[in-house]
Amino acid sequence: MKATIWHNPACGTSRKTLAILQDTPNVDLTIIEYLKQPYSEAKLRQLFADAGMSAKDALRLRGTDAAERGLDAADEDAIIAAMVDNAAYVNRPFVETDKGVRFCRPQDIVHEIL
Repeated sequence: MKATIWHNPACGTSRKTLAILQDTPNVDLTIIEYLKQPYSEAKLRQLFADAGMSAKDALRLRGTDAAERGLDAADEDAIIAAMVDNAAYVNRPFVETDKGVRFCRPQDIVHEIL
């Protein structure tokens, strides 16, 4: 099974999710450190749609200036534009497999798509 994780090595939940993926047999894993390799608008829209969530649901407020910039009250297009410009606004981790996409908070949610 192919799996892709949008990973931030500084995040404990992301590291725990990555460990689950690495410990799962027969997983062909791609790791994207999204702070180094930012999201495209199309990829964000696809991940959110496939995970059944909005950009606002995935907006990271803690440790960012997103609230001060008014992103918590912005519309979907404005939030996604800000996320494309600054990947730190995207909460993590997202994992995509052939079985779907999950926002893996908590990390055990990843089992739903393995």
